[in-house]
Amino acid sequence: MANFFTADLHFGHEAIIGFCDRPFENITKMNKVLIDNWNSRIRNDDHVYIVGDLYYGGRDGAGVDEAIKIVKELNGILHLVAGNHDFPYLKNMEYHYLFADVDQIRYLKHGEDSIFLCHYPMAEWSGYFRGSWHIYGHIHNAKNTAYDYMRNQERALNAGVDICDFMPVTFDELKMYNERSKQSQMV
Repeated sequence: MANFFTADLHFGHEAIIGFCDRPFENITKMNKVLIDNWNSRIRNDDHVYIVGDLYYGGRDGAGVDEAIKIVKELNGILHLVAGNHDFPYLKNMEYHYLFADVDQIRYLKHGEDSIFLCHYPMAEWSGYFRGSWHIYGHIHNAKNTAYDYMRNQERALNAGVDICDFMPVTFDELKMYNERSKQSQMV
């Protein structure tokens, strides 16, 4: 059993391909790669912390049947820290109960590390001055002020698939991907 982290998959969201410059021809191929990448790494007893925006099929929860179908294909024990696009789908109880738990903020102990999970990046978080980590999503790989600010926070980690090779990653891998993201911006 291992813990994995991911955010901003946006299954079902065709426009995200262009918004984030994702390397997929269409939504069908993107969804397939995301599912295949997920299931190639995650065993059924692994815990996956999804830090928001798992699915987006349009306004007001459009596509909830497709969202249910996709979530049922994903391996692991799923914990959702809801993002802005998750709330309409969570109104559907069949979808809601596919997750072990659903929170807006989550605290997690990972070995010796304390982790604060929230979809939205924060300048300071609970435990900030005591060495806790903040894992967030929401800003994808955007090259904007928030992205630049957060990427320079020592213990803040972007779990977005756009910087994590489109797959859930371990805590150590998450640190490595974020460091790689920082280095690529310095060039």
